[in-house]
Amino acid sequence: MTEKLYRLDTYIKEFSADVLSCRQDGKKFEVILDRTAFFPEGGGQPGDRGYIGEAKVLDTVEKDGEITHICDREVSGKCECRLDWDFRFGNMQQHTGEHIFSGFIHRITGLDNVGFHMGENEVTVDFNGAITEEQLIEAEERANRAIYENIEIEEIYPSDSELSSYDYRSKKEIYGQVRLIKIEGADLCACCGTHTKRTGEVGIIKVVSFMNYKQGLRITLRIGHKALLDYREKNNSVAMISASLCAKTGEVADAVEKLKEKQKETAYRSVEIKRELFALKCAEVTEEFPVVFDGSGNADDARELAVILSDKTGTAYAFSGNDENGYKYAVVSVSEDVRETGKKINAALSGRGGGKPECVMGSVSAKKEEIIKFFKQ
Repeated sequence: MTEKLYRLDTYIKEFSADVLSCRQDGKKFEVILDRTAFFPEGGGQPGDRGYIGEAKVLDTVEKDGEITHICDREVSGKCECRLDWDFRFGNMQQHTGEHIFSGFIHRITGLDNVGFHMGENEVTVDFNGAITEEQLIEAEERANRAIYENIEIEEIYPSDSELSSYDYRSKKEIYGQVRLIKIEGADLCACCGTHTKRTGEVGIIKVVSFMNYKQGLRITLRIGHKALLDYREKNNSVAMISASLCAKTGEVADAVEKLKEKQKETAYRSVEIKRELFALKCAEVTEEFPVVFDGSGNADDARELAVILSDKTGTAYAFSGNDENGYKYAVVSVSEDVRETGKKINAALSGRGGGKPECVMGSVSAKKEEIIKFFKQ
């Protein structure tokens, strides 16, 4: 059985170990050591990464009761091993931060943490009930206050007789020796993961989003160094928007709203101008040849043109596009079924499309000269 060094000291970064077995599985190798500081995936925490000798440890899992290191090459004998410490410490920050936050949510609302996932950049936690925004803010405030107080994090291994005297959280039924993680005034939870020695090492806990999930709430957190990276990214984005809008960073939201309103006004005015332009184009068209062209290549423009022209000619044909990219077309009539006309256009001008008796739409690959020739014939 592999000696679990991470249970003795979660801050071991380097150690030596003997390779007990190395089994090839496809392009990877499953390595078992006599002792390891690599934490295997479990309890929502990813498995550790690093090196065993020259072999890169891609993941660590518990397989058939053994701690198995998934490596990129074969190893043997006695090896010097080292953890990817930035990855491990980041996971310790995330896991400890989740304990603190979930502990305060439980104290404030009485709800339980029923799901936990530690992603590459964020932590998601699922709770089995509704939580108000005010309660989330309170939990966030109290969690960060616990970080400032730099509380010692304790491990407790109670006996079966002692266990019943502890009021602790647990996401699942536990068999065998229970390990409790105690953060005085914040949380007491059964857990197999790795944690920091004191709350101050967590750095910061920030709620970045929340959403209804199943019968409760899913909360997304940024914790520790990942919270710093998130703040840096968002601060850079706000600074860029601030510069673009010539607004102070604290006034960016108002400036964006004003810009959106201005864009709405511009879009509305653009539609009005386009309709005026279309009306001018249609004014030049005669009933003898009720065909109008537009260069935008937009199907909606073709329909709008045909509708305007049909008020004048009864039946109207509009083509929007150019010879290089083809044309979108619309046929509109206030008095006849134009579906058969649409079929003739498709057959003669390499087109396709369809529609209702009063309007058909489609596209053709013909050139403008061919379209004019078709209608004149």
